[in-house]
Amino acid sequence: MTIKSAIFTVSSPNYKKCPQDGRPEYAFIGRSNVGKSSLINMLTGIKGLAKTSGRPGKTQLINHFLINEEWYLVDLPGYGYARTSKTSREKWSQMMRDYFLHREQLTNTYVLIDSRIPPQRIDLEFLEFLGTNGVPLTIVFTKTDKEKQREVMANIKLMKQALGQQWDPLPPMLLTSSATGYGRDALLNQIDQINQSLNP
Repeated sequence: MTIKSAIFTVSSPNYKKCPQDGRPEYAFIGRSNVGKSSLINMLTGIKGLAKTSGRPGKTQLINHFLINEEWYLVDLPGYGYARTSKTSREKWSQMMRDYFLHREQLTNTYVLIDSRIPPQRIDLEFLEFLGTNGVPLTIVFTKTDKEKQREVMANIKLMKQALGQQWDPLPPMLLTSSATGYGRDALLNQIDQINQSLNP
């Protein structure tokens, strides 16, 4: 897939305020500071499309970007940032539950996992929530260029083992690097294939 255009459309406080034109949505979400904004910018080829920040928890709303006038890339708030207030975390939790459980246009969810560290309970719990509720997903390992490849592969193996206790088969998995562009074609090709299956 070639990205010809990527246009910010709207930031919404809840799923009811999201676009209602019926285009398929591909949501990107992950633990705070997982590299989500950098990955989105790498995928679209537009530096600064999604705002990057050294301050975790910057994304607070549901952000829609219209890609090629055909589908939406949805930038969701990160989870697991402990320095937000309890009220903010509860508000985020309700907003995300409503989005994942009620957003009919949601076609696939890309859950970003930091490949530099072993499996985190918060990631496993979020994946379990999606799986239990039948939300289609793909796991995207980020920052695969940051550590020795042996350590990256060891962490991915640990994740597979942890998921294997509840998942059969395992969800699809992709490896990416925003710094090098690795995995870009594989991820965009997956979206392209899903889009084609929606319109045979």
